[in-house]
Amino acid sequence: MHATATHQPSTHAQPPSPSRPWSVLILLSVAQFMVILDITVVNVALPSIGEALGFASADLQWVVTIYVLFTGGLLMLGGRLADLFDRRSVFLTGLSVFTVASLASGLAPSPAALVVARAAQGLGAALLTPSALAIITTTYTGSQRNTALSAWGAIGSAGAAAGVLFGGMLTTWLSWEWVFLINVPVGIATAALTLRLVAPAPAMGGRRQLDLAGAVTLVAGLMVLVYALDGTPAHGWGSARTLLLLSLAAGLLGVFAAVERASRRPLLPPATWRVRSLVSSASVMLGATGILVGTFFLNSLYLQHVLAASALETGLGFLPLALAIGLGAHSAARLMPAAGSRAIVVGGLVLIAAGALVLAAAPDEASYAGDLLPGFLVLGLGVGLVFPAVTVTAMDEVRPEQAGLASGFMATSHELGAAIGVAVLSAIAAAAGDVTTVAGLAAGYEDGFVAAAGIAAILTALTLVAVPSVRPAGGARVAMH
Repeated sequence: MHATATHQPSTHAQPPSPSRPWSVLILLSVAQFMVILDITVVNVALPSIGEALGFASADLQWVVTIYVLFTGGLLMLGGRLADLFDRRSVFLTGLSVFTVASLASGLAPSPAALVVARAAQGLGAALLTPSALAIITTTYTGSQRNTALSAWGAIGSAGAAAGVLFGGMLTTWLSWEWVFLINVPVGIATAALTLRLVAPAPAMGGRRQLDLAGAVTLVAGLMVLVYALDGTPAHGWGSARTLLLLSLAAGLLGVFAAVERASRRPLLPPATWRVRSLVSSASVMLGATGILVGTFFLNSLYLQHVLAASALETGLGFLPLALAIGLGAHSAARLMPAAGSRAIVVGGLVLIAAGALVLAAAPDEASYAGDLLPGFLVLGLGVGLVFPAVTVTAMDEVRPEQAGLASGFMATSHELGAAIGVAVLSAIAAAAGDVTTVAGLAAGYEDGFVAAAGIAAILTALTLVAVPSVRPAGGARVAMH
């Protein structure tokens, strides 16, 4: 989830805009809800998926990582497609890919088949999300647009909270396959209603303006990086395999940078890196998201393997964490005009580090209420403070004509943070022992959250040095994505 700041409307008199029905917003919100849901809903089902398909302990994180990796790596390409072609067609293409891939995920007979299907889900999500947002921003105007964007932003928080609960319900009452199969009838119905309710839009450009080489090299570099991290528990950080793969990943990402400099219409213009508020805020967003999604991943395994919780009990156990994020976001919006965004980010990161240390201190025979719940609440409150504050800061130095690019950059940082965070924390946890056994998971759990606290400390130092402080006008709305 990430946050979007909605500035106060101008006080100049403007002619009233024609009112549009809310049916389009509701329809597109359902599709986006599925995309957000599929990040957290899978976490609760991971132990069941691992047992049913025979995942190796170090490879289970790919079920989460590959989805957010493809979503984040291709998100800006999806936004460009929505700008150049009929955005309704792009949305329907993404929805179709996502729905078919959901069916393939639910029917997957092996770990490899599930990972490939989850990658396809990520591709669909990368097409679906920006085109849906483009439809909303061109369908509604004036105060209706502000209301629509605020509602769109709230979907992220709702999807994250609902995902952990739905994942537990579906896995316990039906089976793990249904965390994917539930998307199929929803996707089909949404596609049929889109054809009826959303008008097509004329194309604005051609294929020559697409930076396909940039998208391919970015995703390839990130996949090799995650693959290198995935193998460190078995091969070691200093092994020839790890060093070779890390060098290959660096080379591919270097090629991506070179492609962006040479491209006439790059996915990410090089000038973007000179916007201090945007780059520093995106870095904090990436790290904080990695800690949050890594927390979901490690605790899904810990609750079910160590504390013997059911999938439903695990989903219910995550609800206080999700609610604490919402409380933190609400508090950030109220505190920022007086305290400034940098102070809010620093305070949130300190809470994230403290919450991670509380979780790291959990004994091998931990109790949920006494050992895990306090850490969930403190960490969740910190995350809720950080996300809106860094987004307000990110947009402060961005010109209006760059707002779409900046929003896409922040969204990409969020998704890639989720992928890299799960990869790093799971690799650290797996290095301490087999995370499918009680003893190995207990040892790895402690190491993973000590590392999370260290990452939060580094982000705090970065914030103090590089992130500017912004005081938005009182009354500005901040919505969580």
